[in-house]
Amino acid sequence: MKLYYSPGACSLASHITLHEAGVDFTAEKVDIRAKRTETGADFTAINPRGAVPALDLGNGDVLTEGVAIMQHVMDSAAPGVLPAPGTVARARLAEALNYVSTEVHKTYSPFFYGLEGEAKAKQLALLDARLQVIEDRLSGREYLAGDAYTPADAYFFTVTNWSQFAGHDLSKFPRITALRAKVAARPAVQKALQAEGLAA
Repeated sequence: MKLYYSPGACSLASHITLHEAGVDFTAEKVDIRAKRTETGADFTAINPRGAVPALDLGNGDVLTEGVAIMQHVMDSAAPGVLPAPGTVARARLAEALNYVSTEVHKTYSPFFYGLEGEAKAKQLALLDARLQVIEDRLSGREYLAGDAYTPADAYFFTVTNWSQFAGHDLSKFPRITALRAKVAARPAVQKALQAEGLAA
């Protein structure tokens, strides 16, 4: 398998999950603005949407969208690690992944397009509201989807890394800060950060 990624982008969550699953894979960096891979390939020929992550499964299929990639990798390479389909626990995982994708990730995205002044203040307030939902939920569980680590935690860790770029203060969310510290300490997370040149 080959993961196409951009350092620090949402593809980091898929990178972490591949390490968590213990699978053999290669990783190729993508310039998402130029739509070229580090070997000079046209990335839109790999993923017509031009977005990372994309996972070449090695059999002619390319899987896109991080939520799909992370679940497929764990289900196929580490069966039984994620909750079983049809269980409430699996629905909680889907719930967490979708909340991060549709509410948290998309709330960070506008900061990458030069928000300033009142528009930035409004977006920061919206981000705080989205994060407060997770802060409150963590009062009764260890991780986003329950008492066990899942790819939802890798995804949430990845997108909340963007708070620094956005000029957003995460310290007002102590449970989120504690979760981020637990996730950051995982060996798979450290491997992915090092591979992307992001480790301290």
